[in-house]
Amino acid sequence: MYKKKLVINDRLDVALLTGIPNVHLPGAGLPVKLVKQKFPEIKVGVSVHSLAEAVIAAEDGADYCLFGHVFPTNSKKGIPGKGTKLLKEIVQKAGIPVLAIGGITPDNMTEVAATKVSGIAVMSAILSAQNPKEAAKLFRKERD
Repeated sequence: MYKKKLVINDRLDVALLTGIPNVHLPGAGLPVKLVKQKFPEIKVGVSVHSLAEAVIAAEDGADYCLFGHVFPTNSKKGIPGKGTKLLKEIVQKAGIPVLAIGGITPDNMTEVAATKVSGIAVMSAILSAQNPKEAAKLFRKERD
């Protein structure tokens, strides 16, 4: 039951060997189309950085895409965020669920949610917080 909740990043072999039915591929990783042809039972997500990449991901059979980085983030120092305008366009045109990542905080959650994104992925705002549990609760509070 718990395996259905796990997503293995960039390691289809690990997902297959452990029976975890979800894999997330980097944009330059294994081709989504090939993974879906060979293993149709695997739920496949893929990282995208543009509308064109999101549309191709959908055409190739991706179950969802992860778009980023939306806002400036320490993990992409010096590279401007792509913004919520592009995120909204991708949500409207991709044809598959879109998750947002990159610089998302409780302070900008309302702006992200307004795009009708299917979900968010957060790292720094929680992992760099003095109290990660409380930081995570702030996201839940903003969502509700």
